[in-house]
Amino acid sequence: MQDLSSPPWVWPRAAYLHVPFCAHRCGYCDFAVTAGQDHLFEPYVDALILELSGLNEPSLVDSIFIGGGTPTYLPPNTLKRLLQAINHWLPLRSTGEFSVEATPESVADGTIGVLADHGVNRVSLGVQSFQKESLQQLDRIHGPQHVIPAIERLRRRIANVSLDLIFGVPNQSLADWEADLDNAISLSPEHISTYGLTYEKGTPMWKRREKGLIIAVPEEAELDMYLASMDRLSASGFQQYEISNFAKPDRRCRHNEVYWANDAYFGFGVGAARYVQGKRELNCRNTSDYIRRINDGTGAILQSESLSAEESARETLAIQLRRTDGIYREQFLERTGFAYDALVMSRPEVLLAEKLIADDGRRVSLTRKGCCVGDAIVSRLAFG
Repeated sequence: MQDLSSPPWVWPRAAYLHVPFCAHRCGYCDFAVTAGQDHLFEPYVDALILELSGLNEPSLVDSIFIGGGTPTYLPPNTLKRLLQAINHWLPLRSTGEFSVEATPESVADGTIGVLADHGVNRVSLGVQSFQKESLQQLDRIHGPQHVIPAIERLRRRIANVSLDLIFGVPNQSLADWEADLDNAISLSPEHISTYGLTYEKGTPMWKRREKGLIIAVPEEAELDMYLASMDRLSASGFQQYEISNFAKPDRRCRHNEVYWANDAYFGFGVGAARYVQGKRELNCRNTSDYIRRINDGTGAILQSESLSAEESARETLAIQLRRTDGIYREQFLERTGFAYDALVMSRPEVLLAEKLIADDGRRVSLTRKGCCVGDAIVSRLAFG
């Protein structure tokens, strides 16, 4: 078993595994996704298990997150084989969290049973919207009627359910978004993520917008939707812990917390990233290439970078500022060796005067107003 005496930002206590397969590729998706190649199920899982075996010995972790794609699109027997390998190479602490992403139409009872029987105790369900028109705009294949039955099936075996929602969808009104929030809240999930729609270059939705076939929601309307997220979710007992993430007390996503602390994590599978002992690596994004490279011993790594101490500190500053907890000066200095105030590139007094950040001497954090322009503030403070 691996030694966990190193601090969590050096040696991982968390692991991400990527399953790229989907029944259909959504128009906004820019992830490493494979649709229409179901014949690669078994070869891909073989390769993923082989990559896992590169650990050489099991490594104890506090959290596991299987994302995609749609991991629950795998046939139950194939999914079972993958989970058995994960249980061997990445044994989970008894108090750990094991999350899997799913879609409402993909969680049949047989699949849920396989998940629960192999330690999965949290499911992140890609609902995106309860409005038929919004789901059609996003090219989703499930309908609003699939959501409640999916949650009911899940909760028979797995109690901790998170819902993903997207706002800023073409033709979506503020009332539509508020109805989506209210529908989500009524289902009493443990966690809700709200993401503003982004038009990634090259995706079908980006192409449709470029041709004028769809019109993006105005920034002012999108801001109103984000503010509605904060207001409605906080009023319903959810605590915002990162710009896009809200959780009931003690139900924050462990994987999210690792990522937004800039702690170390393993990454396995096509397109997966990892951060181990100060080195960032990224696997290739093509599923067939990944299978070939793993099997011929080339290895899947496409990019590798080791940051200097100062680069790492600036990156940590940028990432941790996205959390509502913000940055604690003493902890930041202990971890990075750099004082927060010595690294800040912009004039923080201007941000303070504009009430975009709060600073009590011990901790610096984004305000409610600052969360609305969080990326810009983070960039100004960390990189100038």
